[in-house]
Amino acid sequence: MSEISKSPKGRPHVATGGSSRGTTVVWGDYGLRMKDHDRRLPASSLKIAEETIKRRLRGMNYALYKRVSANIGVYTKGNEQRMGKGKGKFDYWTAKVAVSRIVFELKGDIHEKIAREAFRLAGHKLPGLWEFVNKGDPPVVGITKLGNGVTLESLKRARRDPPLGTNNMPNPPKSASSSPSASQ
Repeated sequence: MSEISKSPKGRPHVATGGSSRGTTVVWGDYGLRMKDHDRRLPASSLKIAEETIKRRLRGMNYALYKRVSANIGVYTKGNEQRMGKGKGKFDYWTAKVAVSRIVFELKGDIHEKIAREAFRLAGHKLPGLWEFVNKGDPPVVGITKLGNGVTLESLKRARRDPPLGTNNMPNPPKSASSSPSASQ
């Protein structure tokens, strides 16, 4: 029998290479997107938010899609424990949610104001800041929304032009502070 390893704490992945995956509404008409920064969402918070949405939309014709899954175990030890003797016992399940990630989607015969109200109530039950998004809203890279002249290519382009005369040089000159003669 092999030992089953406990999941490491880790950090939510932040897309820095230009990925906008998971930031747009795919299956539904409306969505709830994380706005501030990445964090771990406990399964209990996700369940309470889902129940809040269902309670607000009770009796209406809709489908609710969950885009994240709480599949990471959190293990804790008691307070004032000495060092060593393992990681601790299982405490709860959590989901790593990156910035600008869609968590819930909603589809059905629902007016936008009612969907916005349901997602507002659910956002108050979850940690962090949340925003309401529609089906056609532009994707997000990091915290920058694409559209209105902002493209993926413009985000990847260098922000400053290289100094004059260094465009076709094989090795650009070093700055004065890093040269050995400047320290003498």
